[in-house]
Amino acid sequence: MGACVSTSRSTCSSKSNGEPVPLPCLGIGFCRQKRTKRTFSDPVATLQHLPSIPNRVFTNGKSRSSCIFTQQGRKGINQDAMIVWEDFMSEDVTFCGVFDGHGPHGHLVARKVRDALPVKLQSFLNSCQSKQNGSDQTCFKGNSMKSNVGDLDKDVGSTAITIVKQGSNLFMGYIGDSRAIMGSKDSNDSMVAVQLTVDLKPDLPREAERIKRCKGRVFALQDEPEVPRVWLPFDDAPGLAMARAFGDFCLKEYGVISIPEFSHRTLTERDQFIVLASDGVLYITDCSMTLVTMWMHVGEESL
Repeated sequence: MGACVSTSRSTCSSKSNGEPVPLPCLGIGFCRQKRTKRTFSDPVATLQHLPSIPNRVFTNGKSRSSCIFTQQGRKGINQDAMIVWEDFMSEDVTFCGVFDGHGPHGHLVARKVRDALPVKLQSFLNSCQSKQNGSDQTCFKGNSMKSNVGDLDKDVGSTAITIVKQGSNLFMGYIGDSRAIMGSKDSNDSMVAVQLTVDLKPDLPREAERIKRCKGRVFALQDEPEVPRVWLPFDDAPGLAMARAFGDFCLKEYGVISIPEFSHRTLTERDQFIVLASDGVLYITDCSMTLVTMWMHVGEESL
């Protein structure tokens, strides 16, 4: 996808370092489950028609189940993007995502991932259903393989933290250092924070092992010893502060992959809401910040 979304696999990855694992059944309209009014026979969303799709929100505001907010910091253009897509594939499914771009054109990358990723997920699920039904129909009608970013730069990219919620099932996929946290009540009925994802930084042992095996280098600069970065084997560039990302093609041969971590969680009545956030939320005065809050139980106390 040009310099935007990379679905390529690093030749140095292994099952313990990002290899895809079988996904549990999403239950979104297939797997022998009767679902909702919308089915996989409905037209698949296209990138050209995204602005006209109902219940798809990507600017500050709120929907039936979520609130979203983004704010530019002091360091320049806001490179974050966000989305809440209710009635995603079926009326009881919601897709949420936060994407934090980096590099000179990171804002374009983040927007491209925001638009293309859910459409590609729809395409994949439709393809699965078509195969189950014995159909050879090509379901993906989008044009996400072409990018308006083009070949502007190979050291641009984006993080991604995404969730798909259907009933009590919560599916999470993430790369980079954007994060998901859940607000849940403990046994004393007090609200506690539960971290749902792990920031995929280069100094995590399994990430560092893969990068070094691919001849990439991991170290922090003297003036910011708390920020480990990924460097080319022959040059002190580009200094990527994460081990996985969409884009950043100059590092794909040196251990930076775009394969996400994936997890599933069954929600309970104690789980109240989820916050998806870019890392800028930690530095509100300087960096851009983006928040997507999804409420588990929509009602007067929630909104």
